Amino acid sequence: MRGAKILITGPAGQIAFPLAAHLAHDNEVWGIARFGDPEDRARVEAVGVTTRAVDLASGDLADVPDDFDYVLHLATFQGAGEDHDHALRVNAEGTGLLLAHCRSARAALVMSTASVYRPHEDPRHVFEETDPLGDARSPHAPTYSISKIAEEAVARTCARLYDLPVVIARMNASYGPNGGLPAYHLDWILAEQPVVTRWDPCPYSPIHQDDINAQAAVLLGAASVPATIVNWGGDEPVSPQEWCAYFGALTGRTPEVVVTEMPGTHRGSILSAERRRAITGPCAVGWREGMRRLVTERYPDGFDASGPMAGQAGALLSAYSGDADAETPAGD
Repeated sequence: MRGAKILITGPAGQIAFPLAAHLAHDNEVWGIARFGDPEDRARVEAVGVTTRAVDLASGDLADVPDDFDYVLHLATFQGAGEDHDHALRVNAEGTGLLLAHCRSARAALVMSTASVYRPHEDPRHVFEETDPLGDARSPHAPTYSISKIAEEAVARTCARLYDLPVVIARMNASYGPNGGLPAYHLDWILAEQPVVTRWDPCPYSPIHQDDINAQAAVLLGAASVPATIVNWGGDEPVSPQEWCAYFGALTGRTPEVVVTEMPGTHRGSILSAERRRAITGPCAVGWREGMRRLVTERYPDGFDASGPMAGQAGALLSAYSGDADAETPAGD
């Protein structure tokens, strides 16, 4: 994608920031978020992104142009507590207001999550896009599944209402030097913190940030009316136990993986990649190569206590022990 005018929501987030930086090389990229932390906004602007401070829940987009070629809606609300009203206002209503404002775009990608799938008893179950939806009871964000299912419904409606081509991409375990569940597990291992996971096994379909960057434009090309729905994960199922063991081999540390069963949650989050591969082709980064690169890129100066998560491992331990299948909320 070159020479396009692109809007990205949540551009300081774990997935969105490196994607925005990637696209800004050859395009005019705008980013909107609340930007509660001025440093986040400065970091986004430093990679060539034009920013506006916007609260999607308010619907006030008066300061945002409406002539974008493409929209990448990655911002999301994940939070503790049972305030479904707020979650629906941000994730569902906010999506509708954004797509209405950008109705003249060539296409829009709406980031959803594997958490929309109804949990299955078989940890090795491979979720197809046509599988039943339901509440995954995300431990760190109890309102997440329901509000994202509602977001998908709103996005589908907007596609038909405004004749706006939309692709809804259900993200799995994204990772890269900017974060993601495998990255946080690596941080905890190096900080000598236990890694907590829900089940044994609890396999995911991890996808490296480089593949996300490469596939985003291709997925936009698959947007349609009615909306296209596609899983967005890697090609290989891997469990936290497997990638933590690999981190141990790479770093010389001994990981401690603690299983805390959480009834009603996903026992596994393997996504079928068949539909996505038909659009994008296979992923370029295998999981072992990706995890090896993660170690060297996230800790370029070695594995001491001054790494990117020093002092934060304990705080993030409870927040991210249960789920890994969507954009982290930073930068919303």
